[in-house]
Amino acid sequence: MSDCSAPLSRSLSGVLFLLVLLVPGALFAQDGGAATLPAVTVQTGADGAQTYSLTLQIMLLMTALTLLPALLLAMTSFTRIIIVLAILRQAIGLAQTPPNQVLIGLALFLTFFIMSPTIGEAYQNGVKPYLDGQVAGEVAFEQTAAPLRRFMLQQTRDSDLDMFRRIAGKPQFESPDAVPMSVLIPTFITSELKTAFQIGFLIFIPFLIIDLVVASVLMSMGMMMLSPMLISLPFKIMLFVLVDGWSLLVGTLAGSFMTGT
Repeated sequence: MSDCSAPLSRSLSGVLFLLVLLVPGALFAQDGGAATLPAVTVQTGADGAQTYSLTLQIMLLMTALTLLPALLLAMTSFTRIIIVLAILRQAIGLAQTPPNQVLIGLALFLTFFIMSPTIGEAYQNGVKPYLDGQVAGEVAFEQTAAPLRRFMLQQTRDSDLDMFRRIAGKPQFESPDAVPMSVLIPTFITSELKTAFQIGFLIFIPFLIIDLVVASVLMSMGMMMLSPMLISLPFKIMLFVLVDGWSLLVGTLAGSFMTGT
């Protein structure tokens, strides 16, 4: 396990490094790609003392660092996984079990498992050649984003893509490569939300049936003061354990991305 996780960790770190390194340069590049703003300005006073001042580039770089994790999570399988896990907890009726930290941790590592082929391809095609000085920054950025773009297109519904295309006022896209990121990202997130709620609905049905059966039995016995949730909770937990719910759910989520939608 350690032999596999180490290269993937380096790949993910490399992808993040390249995105953080190139985005500020793309924002501040002058016409023709001549130069960018200096990171640190050194000023020498009359007495020979030197003062250092940070430019606007550093401020925007730090802002990008705070927004980059949320942006990358929105462009990966994390959205679908965390929503399905939250719906599962709600369906069982456990308010704080498993806790949020456990659900987020499971979603993150499952996202890392699902996205590892995409991250590895992005590292080999874009990050590694850039670090070796074989390609320019703009080319490396496009090659790094290409596997992520392909992953999002595989999970995107055509109806959602057409809706955002019409909202943006753009003509029909000639090929998947012609879809801009400004259209692809919201389309992917919308499709992921739809898929997550569809999976959540299917998860909710057996637990809802147990709640209805328990409520009917209690009402027929005249025990209307007793909360049905208190009685149905052990049965829902037992059902989830008997069908090996965690393995079934995690395997289904991972398989839904491997086969595409």
